[in-house]
Amino acid sequence: MNMCTTKVAEEVLRTSLAGDTERLLELMAPDVVVEWPYRPEGVPGELRGRQAFAAFVAEHGGAITFHEYTGVEMHQTLDPEVVIVEYTVHGTVTATGRPFEQRPVTVLRVRDGQVVTYRDYVNPLPVMEALRL
Repeated sequence: MNMCTTKVAEEVLRTSLAGDTERLLELMAPDVVVEWPYRPEGVPGELRGRQAFAAFVAEHGGAITFHEYTGVEMHQTLDPEVVIVEYTVHGTVTATGRPFEQRPVTVLRVRDGQVVTYRDYVNPLPVMEALRL
């Protein structure tokens, strides 16, 4: 596995868990493409560019608090720029205070130390359930 790719993936997880938006945005290439193929209502399927991602995070970043990521597994691919990350997210929906747990699969393409594509396969049902009052 490309160590640079793995290090960037680890840093993406670390900064998102810590809520370090500034550092997270630095890890994204200016033309990054962020995708959520499965998502709750109100979340776009795709964002193009660091500025669009920054605007999304600014608007929605406080909706969920991440407490812990467990069971992190990184999988190498035949493409040295691509790493697949599986992990369990433990968090809380801010509006309801209700906890949730989900196990996303994230596919990152890293080039020159920055994420150029970020495809996040999440099950939206646990968050949707936690949103119910």
